[in-house]
Amino acid sequence: MVEQLDKGYLFTDIGALEVAGTEDGIVSVTFVENVDTGAACVTSVVQQCITELSQYFGGRRTTFAVRLDPGGTEFRRLVWHALRRIPFGQMTSYRDVAVAIDRPKSARAVGGAVGHNPIGIIVPCHRVIGSDGSLTGYAGGLDRKRWLLEHERRVLAARG
Repeated sequence: MVEQLDKGYLFTDIGALEVAGTEDGIVSVTFVENVDTGAACVTSVVQQCITELSQYFGGRRTTFAVRLDPGGTEFRRLVWHALRRIPFGQMTSYRDVAVAIDRPKSARAVGGAVGHNPIGIIVPCHRVIGSDGSLTGYAGGLDRKRWLLEHERRVLAARG
């Protein structure tokens, strides 16, 4: 039996987030322009994810506990796991992620895996920047990436 994919939405200052998942875990968190008005969020994991994201945007959460089920290749899952270890409010480069996964010559492949991250914010690809400190691509757009990084800085500053 194939589990039904459940969807729910969170409306933030920087746009609508669509959260999709099953009872096994979250499969995607993406910014969307249009919402599925027929979606009924009934899966407890999706509801938990929306609650945790709401807390993140409200400055009350810096880590996530919701179960994830992103799919992907073994290499991509390795990269995404490394992204989850980037501390809240900090940034790192693609090269640093490549070193962290013990594949120092794979920065370009890491960039590809980061670009295919289906679970935005929770798998914090927005914290990955170019080696020269520049903001690089983000599926949600560079304005959102900049906002998320500033949000995390503000939260940390408010906590002293």
